[in-house]
Amino acid sequence: MKLKVLTPIFAEAASKLVNTTSKHTETILIKKDHWVIDAKSLLGVLAIALQPGQIIELSMEAENEVLLAELKELELFEKAE
Repeated sequence: MKLKVLTPIFAEAASKLVNTTSKHTETILIKKDHWVIDAKSLLGVLAIALQPGQIIELSMEAENEVLLAELKELELFEKAE
């Protein structure tokens, strides 16, 4: 699923993202350019330095509606077209 970054994801926002994804047992990956990182890794999320307007791809083993709803509540991303 492609997502558009709405706000810079540093420190507090990165921590919220990692805490949200860590509640789920499946593997969740974030792909940006040539980077592929584990969404449960704070260092990984910080390393890719997500900025507003960038498009990332979120991939998981199966569509998880609960996770998607939790991510929407964080207001960090919106679906990209």
